[in-house]
Amino acid sequence: MSRHVAIVTDSTAYLPPEAMERYGITAVPLTVVLGDQALEDGTEISARSLALALQKRRPVTTSRPSPEVFAAEYRAAAEAGAGGIVSLHLSAEISGTYDAALLAAKDASVPVRVVDTGMVAMALGFCALAAAETAEAGGSLDEAVAAAEKRAAGTSAYFYVDTLDYLRRGGRIGAAQALLGSALAVKPLLQLDGGRIELLEKVRTASKAIARLEEIVAERSGGDRVDIAVHHLAAPERAERLAERLRERVPGLVDLHVSEVGAVIGAHTGPGLLGAVVSPR
Repeated sequence: MSRHVAIVTDSTAYLPPEAMERYGITAVPLTVVLGDQALEDGTEISARSLALALQKRRPVTTSRPSPEVFAAEYRAAAEAGAGGIVSLHLSAEISGTYDAALLAAKDASVPVRVVDTGMVAMALGFCALAAAETAEAGGSLDEAVAAAEKRAAGTSAYFYVDTLDYLRRGGRIGAAQALLGSALAVKPLLQLDGGRIELLEKVRTASKAIARLEEIVAERSGGDRVDIAVHHLAAPERAERLAERLRERVPGLVDLHVSEVGAVIGAHTGPGLLGAVVSPR
């Protein structure tokens, strides 16, 4: 790594491997606890294995990286020549990852700016890319942070889940909201709002909910240049259909990424997840 500003994120960003290599971005893994096994997100447990475990109703929890793991990452970046580090992470409202990064940053040998993006998945990934592009162009530490924060402010994330039970179990959505969805037998559409997962709309069937998701994303993508990411868990055909429709409907589309979420996010959404991130440039 020869860049003067290094970019660190976490395993929930779901950046394409080629983009991480291109910009030298590193991702600190969160942990999935499956039964009595603690497994690194993205390396020691796959999304598919996680989906099977959830379907079998095996106990699954998640945990943040330790400050020591972040400290080692910051040390490696400094030793590789970085004069400063931007550390960008998923919303502090839904994970303690940001707090762990802050603790590690206090003792780093180079300046570390830790940013709570309020995002997750490629909504976080697009922020990391914005910071990396700015750093590669010669931008300062502050300029890279500003680029990430600007991207976060304009980015929206929406998603459909088959059931709110997984979010309720993990404490990522209120019990009252989850009960409402179950009681009315509706299919929920959710969004990230203020870093929290909030109920956006209630739709009667899965097909109508997915059609509505497409409408919302198309409406939100009305700008001149926009990047979109489509995520899923154990629903590749749903994801590809949505991506194809968005390619047709969004004239200002620059990049479109389609990927399966990792085990940490999957543990809280359950199989059947279909999500979309809209990020104007």
